[in-house]
This record gives sequence, structure tokens and C-alpha cells, in this order.
Amino acid sequence: MEDYIGEIIRFTDMKQHKTLNEIVFEGIRKAIIKGILPIGERINEKEYAERMNISRTPIREALNRLEKEGLVECIPHYGVIVKKITIDDAKEIYQIRKALDILATKNAMKLMTKKQFEELRNLLEETEKLNEQNEDLDVVIKLFSEFNGKIYQYSHMPRLTNMVTKLREYLMRFRDISLRGEERRKKALSEHWMIYRAMCNQDETQVNMIIKEHLSYSEKFIIKEMEKQ
Repeated sequence: MEDYIGEIIRFTDMKQHKTLNEIVFEGIRKAIIKGILPIGERINEKEYAERMNISRTPIREALNRLEKEGLVECIPHYGVIVKKITIDDAKEIYQIRKALDILATKNAMKLMTKKQFEELRNLLEETEKLNEQNEDLDVVIKLFSEFNGKIYQYSHMPRLTNMVTKLREYLMRFRDISLRGEERRKKALSEHWMIYRAMCNQDETQVNMIIKEHLSYSEKFIIKEMEKQ
């Protein structure tokens, strides 16, 4: 049996300036989302507390919050297990993402300075250059995320940013798998360029259309990957 608790301990940063409850919650949550804790794995509250050298209360609180998020479920007479993220979950997340991404992008393009537009273009050029070299895919995938992150940053909508960050995390593992395909990366990069140009032109109609198409294509890839697994 793999030492999943050991992985979570290595994954949990106890040095953060946050409450213990929050640190434990974020550590277990990230482990589930990144696939460190597999679907169906039983989370033994007592064992986790002993291995992490803390009381059972933070573990219990974390599991309660994770159950509300739909990441774990309590099975009567058995315990808490990691819940599967379903295809219906993915479809719902993408439906919400389309609305939030369009809202953030429209707000950002109205508020962005000339320098910020240049930063966004430079980011796309760097992504294109590294993608053509086809070497360090981890860096390329990170730059794809930075493009989305900058748009949300420039939108000056922190609550919206927090919402979409949590939604993206659910499917991050599958999205990263899909972007490792050369064809998918080329298309995604082309769509990012189209979003950028529509923003430069302050064209809300184009922003609507391109983002919907961009996320619909991403959704198809991720659902296909989920079906394989």
C-alpha cells in the first residue's frame, strides 16, 4: 500500500501564516485534486492525526468542508472516502467557467493599460517560442495558466478570481494531461492570441464567441480524458 499520508505531509506547508484548520484543509484538498489521494481511498481521521502529529479536530473540520465541496463522501459504517469527479461535474464547471471568463475578460480589457497589454502580448510570444521548441512542457503549461491569471488580475475582480481559481483546480490534472498533446497546445495558443486581439479591439462580441469556443474545445478534451480513466 502506498504511503498517501506521507505524501500529504510532504505536501502540507505548516509554516504558512494561517490557522492549522486552514492549512490541513488546503493540504488534503490539493492532494485530492492533484490525484495524490486516489478515488475511493479511505481517509482514516485517527491515523492522519497521529501521523501529522496534530489533534483529530483539524482533520475532522477539513473532511466536513471537503464533503460540502463534493470532494469526499461519508459512507455509513465505513468512513470517509475520496469521491470521484464526474463528467457531469466537469460539464457544470465549464458552464460556469464560460460565464466567469467572459465577464473577467470584458472587465479587464476596459481597464488594462498599454503596458499591461504589452505584458500579455510578451507572455504569448514567450509561450509560442517555448512551445515551438517542444522541450520543457511543464513551463509551457504554466505559461498557459499565467495568461488566464493575468486576465483575472487585470479585471480587478478579486471575488470572481477566487471563485474561478477553485473551479479550475478541480480539473487541473485533466487539463494538464490534455495540454501535453501538441495539437491541443497549438490550438489553445491560437485561441489565446484571438482572445488577446479581441481585447485589443475592445470587441465584446468576439470575446464572447472565442471564449465559448475555446472552453468548449477544452471541455471536450478533458471529458475524453476522464472517460479513459
